[in-house]
Amino acid sequence: MSAEDRNLPDDMVGSDYAADIEDKPEGPVVAAILAGGVGCLAMGVFTTLAEASTSFADWLSFDDEVGPLSGKTTLTVIVWLVSWVVLHVIYRRRAVETRWALSIALVLVALGVLGTFPTFFQMFKPD
Repeated sequence: MSAEDRNLPDDMVGSDYAADIEDKPEGPVVAAILAGGVGCLAMGVFTTLAEASTSFADWLSFDDEVGPLSGKTTLTVIVWLVSWVVLHVIYRRRAVETRWALSIALVLVALGVLGTFPTFFQMFKPD
């Protein structure tokens, strides 16, 4: 990619600064973006599963004062961190299109938010 393609100011085009700019793979950025989406999805899934199964909700009660929310948030953070590490290892040296990752992450976030809406997760409540 030339300095002109990078939209550098005119005083930097042709300078040593412009020659020293190195393209870096966007894989680590993509990993972080996708991991955020995976974390949001995990929260929606845990919320819906806790509503669908009283035994799962009881298991998620890591703290009696907080109830199942303590387990949902703890497991969500664990899923987010593990997915970030795994995705980072997979994408760390790859040149990946960031727009692709943002689109996937937005879908995952939307599904995660859907899973936290009472109108949605109460559909799975046992009668």
